[in-house]
Amino acid sequence: MTDTPKHIEEHINITENNSLAVDILAQETGLSKQHIKQVMQKGAVWLTKGAKTQRLRRAKRTLKKGETLHLYYDKTVLERSPAEPTLLVDEGKYSVWNKPYGLLSQGSKWGDHCTITRWAEQHLTPQRNSFIVHRLDRAATGIIIIAHEKQAAAALSKLFHDRKIDKRYRIQVHGKFGEDTLRIDSDIDERSAVSHFSLINYDETNDQSELDVNIETGRKHQIRRHAAELGFPIVGDRLHGNENDKQDLQLNAYYMRFICPYAKTEKVFDLLKNKRGSCNG
Repeated sequence: MTDTPKHIEEHINITENNSLAVDILAQETGLSKQHIKQVMQKGAVWLTKGAKTQRLRRAKRTLKKGETLHLYYDKTVLERSPAEPTLLVDEGKYSVWNKPYGLLSQGSKWGDHCTITRWAEQHLTPQRNSFIVHRLDRAATGIIIIAHEKQAAAALSKLFHDRKIDKRYRIQVHGKFGEDTLRIDSDIDERSAVSHFSLINYDETNDQSELDVNIETGRKHQIRRHAAELGFPIVGDRLHGNENDKQDLQLNAYYMRFICPYAKTEKVFDLLKNKRGSCNG
């Protein structure tokens, strides 16, 4: 639709029983029903029932008096296409993926169609709900775990909380890293944060160093912020490093090892050994 508004936010109080969500939204916004159905599938419509607010995807949902329908329509967001992740393993209760650049870990009120969780819900067989366990930045790439039951999300989250998951990252940074290994203990947002950096190689032509990174804690942008604090900003990090960088963020979560809380066997994924990752256990 060439005349579709770029931005619509509506909060509609339902005053009568048995109205259909798609009919109410079409009436209030002027958008076609077909367009509204697409918007609902992309996660931009929510329904408040009592104290609970959830995404609403079913166009023919019958509404009840006292409920509130919410539309968060952003044309730019809704027109984005998700980057395609690679499934490494489907364990039923959870799955492990290789997330590409640009795919989100988590959605917003404006939509969730460009998230790893929504991709998993739409492409796994049998179809299952998806729950985020941990996050990778939109610009980062690499291994990410998605749970498909709330109990699995809790069990896997506990592994992260208890530091029982070994995670390793590869980054490309500006400058010549002068140490073989370096530990940085520097709080982030007033919370303890510890990272370990090890030199892999130095590219003299581009004046860039490749580093292996292990983190003891998982704070927001921890690796990016610690690398910048050391004076070695990650290539492509326009937020904490060089705002004029043209490359994508050079941060890859390439390795993960943990004991499966269900099979009780060790699971190992290493993107450097196998482009699709390897799994033992």
